[in-house]
Amino acid sequence: MVLASLGDAMCYHKSGASSDQPEAVLVHHRMAFVSTSLFAVRVLQTLLPVEKASHFLPEPLSAALFLVSLDMPISLEYPNIHEAVVAYLEQLNSENYSIYKRTAEAVYSIECTCNFLSDVGKEGEKNLLELVELADQALRSFSYHQHFPLIKEIICMCSKIWKSAQASPLLQGESQKVFLRMLSHPLLQVKVETYNCCLEIIKECLGVHNVTKPVSSLCNGIHFLLHPKVLYEISAFGIQEPKNEVNAAAKAILMYLLQGRLMMTAATWSKFIESLCPVIPVLQGYADTEEPLGKCVLLLSRASPEADEGALPGTAHLRALLRLLLVKKPPVRSLALKLLACHLTREDGAHVKRPSIDARLLSRVTNLFIVKKPIELKLDDRKELIIKLETVEKVYEIFTSDDIDLVLRKSAAEQLAVIMQDIKMHAVVKKLCLIDKIIEYLNECVCQDGEVVECLIQPCLTLLRKVLCADPVMRVALSQQSSLLTLLFRVSLIFHEDRTVVTEVGALFCLLLFDEVSRMDMWSINPSDKPSSPPVFSLPVSVFRRYHLPVHVVGHHAVSPYSIVLPLSADCLALKPVSDMLRIAWNLSWYHGSENLLKQMNSEPKIKECSDTLKLSTEDTLALKVTHTASGLRDCLHSVVEAAAHREVRAAITRMSFYLLNDRLSLKSGTGPCGLTLKSLAWHTTLNRFLQVLPACTEDEKLLIDIIHFLNKLLKEQRKNSSVELLNWLLELLLRHSPNPLLDLLVLTESQAREETDDIRTAVRQQVQKELIALFNTLLLSFMAVTDRKCLELLHVFQTQLALRLLQSLRVTDAPHFYGLPSLERTLRGMAHLTASPGWSSHSPLTKPFEICVKYLSGLLEVITSFYVERGGNAMSFMGKGVTKSTILCLLHLSHEMMAQAQSSEWMSLWFLPLGSHSEDQAPTQQGLAWLIPLWVDRDPEVRFTSLGLGSALTTLETGCVALANSCQNISGGLWGTVVNILLDQSECSVVRREAAFILQNLLVIPMPSIILKDYTWQGPCVHDEDSGISLVGKPALQALLYHCHFYEHLNQMVKHCYLGRYTFDLKFSALDGTSEGSDLNGLDDSFKFWRAPSRLSSQDQDPSSLSTVETMVASSSGSTEFPPFGPSTAPLPEASHDQFVAQVIGQHETASARLPRDASLPAALPRQRVVTPPLLAAVCSLLDGLLATAPGDTAHAFRQARLVELLCSIADATLLESCVQELKAPLPLSPPAEHTQAQVSSLLEYLSSLSRLLQSCLLVDPDLVIQEELLKPLITNIIRVLTICIKDVLDVELVSAFYHTWTHLFNLLAVLLRKAALASLPAMTVVLAKHWAAVIDMLCTCVGLSITCPTLCTASLQFLSVLLTEEAKRCLQDKDQTNLCHSPSIASLLDKTQENQKSLERLNEVILQCYEGKPSKDVLKRVAANALMSLLAVSRRAQTHALKADLIDSCMEQMKHISAQLNLDSLRPGKAALKKQEDGFIKELSIAMQLLRNCLYQNEECKEAALEAHLVPVLHSLWPWLLMDDSLMQIALQLLCVYTANFPNGCSSLCWSSCGPYPVQAAYRGAPGTSLMGCILKLASQMPLENTAVQQMVFMFLSNLALSHDCKGVIQKSNFLQNFLSLTLPKGGNKHLSNLTILWLKLLLNISLGEDGQQMILRLDGCLDLLTEMSKYKHKSSPCIPLLIFHNICFSPANKPKILANEKVISVLAACLESENQHAQRIGAAALWALIHNYQKAKTTLKNPSIKRRVDEAYSLAKKTFSNSEETPLNAYYMKCLENLVQLLNSS
Repeated sequence: MVLASLGDAMCYHKSGASSDQPEAVLVHHRMAFVSTSLFAVRVLQTLLPVEKASHFLPEPLSAALFLVSLDMPISLEYPNIHEAVVAYLEQLNSENYSIYKRTAEAVYSIECTCNFLSDVGKEGEKNLLELVELADQALRSFSYHQHFPLIKEIICMCSKIWKSAQASPLLQGESQKVFLRMLSHPLLQVKVETYNCCLEIIKECLGVHNVTKPVSSLCNGIHFLLHPKVLYEISAFGIQEPKNEVNAAAKAILMYLLQGRLMMTAATWSKFIESLCPVIPVLQGYADTEEPLGKCVLLLSRASPEADEGALPGTAHLRALLRLLLVKKPPVRSLALKLLACHLTREDGAHVKRPSIDARLLSRVTNLFIVKKPIELKLDDRKELIIKLETVEKVYEIFTSDDIDLVLRKSAAEQLAVIMQDIKMHAVVKKLCLIDKIIEYLNECVCQDGEVVECLIQPCLTLLRKVLCADPVMRVALSQQSSLLTLLFRVSLIFHEDRTVVTEVGALFCLLLFDEVSRMDMWSINPSDKPSSPPVFSLPVSVFRRYHLPVHVVGHHAVSPYSIVLPLSADCLALKPVSDMLRIAWNLSWYHGSENLLKQMNSEPKIKECSDTLKLSTEDTLALKVTHTASGLRDCLHSVVEAAAHREVRAAITRMSFYLLNDRLSLKSGTGPCGLTLKSLAWHTTLNRFLQVLPACTEDEKLLIDIIHFLNKLLKEQRKNSSVELLNWLLELLLRHSPNPLLDLLVLTESQAREETDDIRTAVRQQVQKELIALFNTLLLSFMAVTDRKCLELLHVFQTQLALRLLQSLRVTDAPHFYGLPSLERTLRGMAHLTASPGWSSHSPLTKPFEICVKYLSGLLEVITSFYVERGGNAMSFMGKGVTKSTILCLLHLSHEMMAQAQSSEWMSLWFLPLGSHSEDQAPTQQGLAWLIPLWVDRDPEVRFTSLGLGSALTTLETGCVALANSCQNISGGLWGTVVNILLDQSECSVVRREAAFILQNLLVIPMPSIILKDYTWQGPCVHDEDSGISLVGKPALQALLYHCHFYEHLNQMVKHCYLGRYTFDLKFSALDGTSEGSDLNGLDDSFKFWRAPSRLSSQDQDPSSLSTVETMVASSSGSTEFPPFGPSTAPLPEASHDQFVAQVIGQHETASARLPRDASLPAALPRQRVVTPPLLAAVCSLLDGLLATAPGDTAHAFRQARLVELLCSIADATLLESCVQELKAPLPLSPPAEHTQAQVSSLLEYLSSLSRLLQSCLLVDPDLVIQEELLKPLITNIIRVLTICIKDVLDVELVSAFYHTWTHLFNLLAVLLRKAALASLPAMTVVLAKHWAAVIDMLCTCVGLSITCPTLCTASLQFLSVLLTEEAKRCLQDKDQTNLCHSPSIASLLDKTQENQKSLERLNEVILQCYEGKPSKDVLKRVAANALMSLLAVSRRAQTHALKADLIDSCMEQMKHISAQLNLDSLRPGKAALKKQEDGFIKELSIAMQLLRNCLYQNEECKEAALEAHLVPVLHSLWPWLLMDDSLMQIALQLLCVYTANFPNGCSSLCWSSCGPYPVQAAYRGAPGTSLMGCILKLASQMPLENTAVQQMVFMFLSNLALSHDCKGVIQKSNFLQNFLSLTLPKGGNKHLSNLTILWLKLLLNISLGEDGQQMILRLDGCLDLLTEMSKYKHKSSPCIPLLIFHNICFSPANKPKILANEKVISVLAACLESENQHAQRIGAAALWALIHNYQKAKTTLKNPSIKRRVDEAYSLAKKTFSNSEETPLNAYYMKCLENLVQLLNSS
């Protein structure tokens, strides 16, 4: 019904406009039609899918949509709405939709027409292909506009295209299509004009007046006519056109061409003849001896190619003569016979061929092929073969056999003729060369003795006809054979009396002479490339109309194949909406858009070139002006300027408001036509004069109302993309000094107050104030995304000015008008909007911000007292409900402002109110925040939410917590019990419960005692058991309270019923639901239900130990608990938690349910399960975090019991977040508003942030809470997926900030997880990271790149990366030690071995380097970036390469040089020590630089070369004195040197010649360096105290590297450093283990022994071998065999063997190894002995000692028994080989 009425309204306003009405009425109708149409479409899009439209939409709306679809101005201004209308129309009414589609085609054609005419007249280069396409489309609308100059332009363009030799075939082909469509256009006028234009061009090119001009320069202009298709169209249809104008022009064109040979070049004439040949079969039908055209055709046919080079070619000429035998006019046939007789007589061998040509014969054959019974050419095409192929072949053999009698052959031919009626049989005989045999018989027949085979001729001709009829290819081939054509003609002459034979020959002539015109594909405008079955032979209708054909054929081309179908019929054109649309479309296209058309509307005449039918009517003009937003707005502003009365201005302003409405209805708020136009129009000055003066009368006020309403709507529409110019203008207007009408009108003066006796004036003035408040509210909201500095400065001043005016408005309300609640509520709502912005009170030049806040507080508390507290809340009435809601919201905002503006926290007392008796003689009994508590149980959930939010804000201060707790002493349960019960109330809204959680979280921040302390201001919760008399305070009381409330069990259910969706709908309205919260006066609706005097406490019992008894449940009037104890008796909670609210948006306030009266027959009310939202759970997580900090052990145990961690983690769902973000980036057509999606994403992110903080605390308190396999893997997967969500195209700044905030916490969580539980979390984390590696790298690049805008996220991401790489490196080292394998996949392998995302990896390295290098040394982020860079360099060779390219090595070296120079300068300053760790952070800078260098050089020879070139060793040498003073620096420097010299001989050598010159300060503790860094190291190793084990170990490790260098060995030898080894002391007493220093020396000697020069150095040490022998007797757990390895290495040198043999102790030790239990020692001993005896005869003698030989034999025997094949290893095999060779050598002589 509503939709039908909507359709009727649209139709009324569309049809109601007529030219006889005033313009204002027409404008009204048009605006109403446009807005109603937009509204109707939006309603349909919201309520009804397109595919369901036909089932539900009424007929009036369908008719209205048809009108909208044909409304051209609407389709231009609102294209998206137009598309929607068309979609619905398609489903509703196929007929109307068809009309629209055809009209749209015509509109497009009109547009092409005007574009063509515009483009073709432009100078310069033209895109001819585009012009041709435009011309093609233009022809379809000609029946409407009939703009004849178009025809000439198109034909001239075609002539120009074909005239050019360089034109592409594509362009020529497309232009020819257009020309053919013009020649065959359904509209007669088009054809007439086309033929006349062509005739003019021909006359111009071939006329006699051109005889003196060069021929070649003219005749090219007719090339566009010289094409078979064009000539075919003219010959077959132009000449036969009934209209004389067309056929006369067509004949004239052909005659000019046929007679214009002398005016053409030879090439042009040849082109004409070539093009004419396929058309001659049609043209010869007009051959005549009298008519001019017929004579020309006859003359062309007579011309012999031998006598005239320009005549028809030979075969074509012969075919033309034969064709003339079939024309209807006898004189032509007689002439043709004569010409053919001449041809036959001149034929080769004519004298031996029959018949002889004479006059008698010719006289008898004039009507040779004029037959009475034409032949049917139809053949059969049976699906199945009737005759076998073998039978056909046998019959054919009989037919072709010369040995068989002619009678049998004739019979066989006749049988074949019957068989050939079936097309499927043709293939068999064609393979057997049937046609060749038939031609052979025909040739025999025309010979002089051909009478013999005459009996075969008739069946042969029949056979040939049937084969040719079905084979177009063969037909083409034979038609070009002159000999065959002559042969057939002779046969017809021989049998001229046999009508059967003559008819067969005539049929063959029809097939062969008209073949060109029989092929329809040849004349098609778009010939198909697909092969098709053989078509039935047919001829154009014009052919068999002009000829006597001896056959019956099918006719084709009754109409031209090039004719087009016009989109609109005459009936459609007669429809007014259609003609209106076409007319407007023509004018829009002619003037190229609305703007140009509107500019030309006032000129006379409007369109000179077009007919009157194309001129716009008054209604059309008005529709365009009104619908076109820019024009309409200009018109409105002009009306305002020119207005003579208020009514005209108000009408214009109202119309402007409608344009804003249209923008919104078309879903283009702010960016629609109206919004964009207003940004460009200077409308401010137009309206300025109405806003700068106070209204003098009611009419002025009404006008001001309309203007303010328009400004408010404009600001709302542009809120997302506010115009800074508009905002500046409004603010400057509002900040005018005097007068300032907009602000002055907020407060009534005394005179205005006296005038309020007039009800109308009062109502108007109240409306002014209402619109002003609404404007100011919208204006304040418009600044959320503004960044313009001037604009913000003006805003701040305006905020404070407005604050003072609103305060004044609140204060001036006197008693008689105090109950003007709407006015008061508007003022308070304005205050709420104002106070929501931080700093609103701080820009007054006269009043201090805090004073303004105090005044606001006083006024607001007065309001809340008068309208709520002293009136008993709203339990009795809803009066003042809006006032209460706005007031408490203002108080919430005010609390935050006072915190920011107050110098101390003493302002809390200003919030206290006296409350108690209402009598004047009795003093207030209570003081404090007690007035706030009743608001917590208000019937309005928004009031409850806001008041609890106020409590949350006040409790952020300790004084607020104390004051609120003291104010709750008279409430059963106190503050703690009240807030806990609100939190656990299942029937409460989530936003309310969330604020209760925040209050609890704030209360937990203040440290609470475990026992009662008299002088302690904050005791926390207090619990008193009256039965036992036990009282608890602080933490024990908190635990008791939580236990008694079943706190964690309630949280468990809360998490299980969390709803993650966007909307909920209340679909179940039952009486039970209506009474779930109770509706009696003592229920929750009673705002004072908690406000009772203590019943069991005396008035003097007020110390902390005897506070009011805490009851875990708030008692209701019936005495039952409000929250039933958790257990089986509790009603089961519903699984589906989404059926309780109507359109509740996550993040917004839930809507309270309507309550029904209590029904006594119903069972007891059950608590309703409300929706639990992610923001509520986020607050719960924060609360649990606080509980975990307050009581770690008990809380962790409760978590484990309630499985809270698992449940909370199960809520985290990355899939939902991903889908929401995707919806924001690419919204679907029916997607919900983006604000709703953003709210959902924000709530999910808030929950994830809180959860991550809680999990971090859990990991710190009890890691086992999180480290569970079923919990850990999904958690890590979800975290990584959230981190890798791409928000590149998310435009909302706040949402992006929320993502950054959440990512920061998630990175911190992952880092803590790795630190506390790397063993459990690292494998799972690595797998997930590998799966999303590309996205992870991009995400890390993004986060690290935010070092300036979001440093916390940058820090968190870098810390995570550093911890991840470090923990993986530790894991790999452990795995290497244990299994010699590293777990896979690894981050290191992903960094270096993956080829994908290489650019992203390079970018990651780059941003980390930039973050490190771009920060000052004292910036914490620099240190974090350095740690991440160190970790990355340590594991990634690609990172090292990138660092090398980025000059990191040079940068670090320069930094070290700078530090060295600075230290040198500082050391020269008097009164200062050489090095202070606190000064300038040099120690940290130097440490970081050396560590970066160390990791950059690690296992990278290219980087080591770069360090060598950068003079690393000299720089370190220069720093050596200061390194000696700091062990940590020395250790790092030695690590750097170890890495530098490992496997790098050049680096080792550089230490030998390095010198740093004189030193500014002598080392205070360990002596000055030597002449080289090598010497410094040796001196350090020699003087190293035993307690510096770390540095000592690094020194010897470094020396071990150097020991592999020949140069360094020389330095060691010259320094006598090895003499220190001999001074080592061996363990004494029962200690059997060598010292760490001894082991370090042994490792050094082992590396020295790897070369012969080093072995000599060892042997030169007196007593060294004996000392090593003694050391071999001691054990060391990590290196038990080092002395043996040294002996082993020495034995391999021939020069050393005598010294070894001379030392019996060494020989004894090596021999004893064979009997050792250590297999390693056995192998070393065997190898050493074998090396010693090899090629050394003297050793054989010595080692043949029976004792040694015995040991060798026993070891060999034991080895053979011990090592089976299964245990064969390379080491065991080597051991066996050593023993075998020893045995063999010792046994040899």
